[in-house]
Amino acid sequence: MGCPQVCSGATLQCSFGVAPSMLNVLPTNRTLTGGMPAANIMDHIPLVNIMPFGMCQSLANPMVAAATAAALGALTPMPCIPATASPWIPGAPTMLLGNMPSLDSNCTLMCNWAGVIKVVMPGQVQMLIP
Repeated sequence: MGCPQVCSGATLQCSFGVAPSMLNVLPTNRTLTGGMPAANIMDHIPLVNIMPFGMCQSLANPMVAAATAAALGALTPMPCIPATASPWIPGAPTMLLGNMPSLDSNCTLMCNWAGVIKVVMPGQVQMLIP
């Protein structure tokens, strides 16, 4: 039994973000899971697939570093603008969506500012009706 397939509406959390975010999956692969567009490893585009995580606390982010320096070294979070240049890893190679590995809940996404983005809730919820 594999991990749950991730779909549009999944809850994400960045290790340097102060708030959770949601995954937005465009219906380009024409595959649904739980009635929502299913994700693959290429659904990593900033501000298209990956929405901001509130404020960023990473000193690797130039905006946070500049604001922290201006505050004489006191960590000064700045608004998050995801910088996710590379695909999700490792993907689920046994199930392809749009010729790319599908995205399951074990995958992680790296932000250029050192954040690690993880799936908190995959977005599909199965309801059991008695």
